[in-house]
Amino acid sequence: MNRVGWLDYSKPPINAFHWQMVDEVHQGLKQYLADREVRVIVLGSALDRFFSAGADITVFQGIGETGMRDWVNTAHEVARTLRQSHKPLLAAINGTAVGGGLEMTLHCDLRFAATDARLGQPEIALNFIPPIAATQALARLIGRPRAIRLLYDGALLSAQEAFEIGLVDTLVAPNELRREVQAYGETLAGKPPEALAAIRQSITLGGSMSFDDGLAMEKDFVTSLAGTANFDEGVSAFLEKRAPQWED
Repeated sequence: MNRVGWLDYSKPPINAFHWQMVDEVHQGLKQYLADREVRVIVLGSALDRFFSAGADITVFQGIGETGMRDWVNTAHEVARTLRQSHKPLLAAINGTAVGGGLEMTLHCDLRFAATDARLGQPEIALNFIPPIAATQALARLIGRPRAIRLLYDGALLSAQEAFEIGLVDTLVAPNELRREVQAYGETLAGKPPEALAAIRQSITLGGSMSFDDGLAMEKDFVTSLAGTANFDEGVSAFLEKRAPQWED
């Protein structure tokens, strides 16, 4: 879709995640990351009323510590792939969004939500915590006090409440959500890929480093960008007062 790849959760009736679905999302993500024709990736839902209902709780019956460690190892690999992505990641959140599907969006660059969406992390009701690196992502995204309150309470937030605490970035009318995310994705897809990757990784990965280590990463990206054909094209286009023609 004009270089924007949609990765839609699709497990009727409510998008309850199980092992296979988590793996399918991970494999789809890696395929889009390797596809040169896809410049921007969107996490969305093929269902109208549910973005994600969290985990299929039946998979946790009798899982034990060993089985849960395997589950979490898989979940953390998905989180690492999301955070290390060199392509922009967007989320289009509709309906009920809780648990694992919502956790994956915490590693995206921007979250667009329908105004009637409801979001939350209710794992405390199971004597559990969200396992797709959500504790770490939430603290970095909305700050420690708000992250703790969200997980302590385990309540669903309205889209407006989620927007007010920074859990989502943009509110959109439900019938306009996919169109608006697609349009923004196409705008990003028209920008130079090396700069997009440098911005994303400097902020997403550098933000978890010490300030000096983040500066070192920034310096490496700035230096490498100066050696690209797209940098030369950007400078020439600016001086010649014309639109740049970016290479893939």
